[in-house]
Amino acid sequence: MTVDGVAGRAATGRRVTGRRARTRANLLRAAFSVFAAKGFGHVSIEEVCEAAGYTRGAFYSNFAGLDELFFALYAERAELIAEQVSSALALDGPDLDVPAAVDRVTEVLLLDRDWLLVKTDFLVHAARDPEVSRSLLEHRARLRRAVADRLARARGHTELPGVLGTAEDAAHAVVAAYDGVTVQLLLDGDVAGARAWLKQLLTALLTDGSTEPAAHRRG
Repeated sequence: MTVDGVAGRAATGRRVTGRRARTRANLLRAAFSVFAAKGFGHVSIEEVCEAAGYTRGAFYSNFAGLDELFFALYAERAELIAEQVSSALALDGPDLDVPAAVDRVTEVLLLDRDWLLVKTDFLVHAARDPEVSRSLLEHRARLRRAVADRLARARGHTELPGVLGTAEDAAHAVVAAYDGVTVQLLLDGDVAGARAWLKQLLTALLTDGSTEPAAHRRG
């Protein structure tokens, strides 16, 4: 089920749109809690309905099944992360103060253990379903594009490490660093440590390791 397919199900009569949107939001919120607690493969529609306080009829008026709900939940959070990163990188002008941008990204980036549990379940689910996998890859690509576009605009104004190659290469490295840190966070639950470690990794990737903006350094 693609993003357009998920969104299309909500496009109904104007008079019920508000109520349906609230029902849908409540179902997503309840499903998030249930999925985080039990895991996607161990949750039934009845459990989601009970947690949200709705009937199966309300569920099926918004989602064709758990797969569609699960993807809508993932899409919602993935969009939030992409927006957070885009906003944090957009504050500088043509010059990119890389250490300051890294500080902003690591401060706002969603590092929620329940979300990471749900995301990991979704990754495993997507790996076994080619259609879901394609949709997941597109969401991950959007996050990479947000990083790559900003780094591409900075080149020529801001010194970036040559080892990164293209802006796309750098974006892949940034997302890989985020993935690695979140795996560790799942195991130890140390959010403060995860933010500090992510900051160190991104600073090392995008600078020469200095905390001073490249434009201010000599030699």
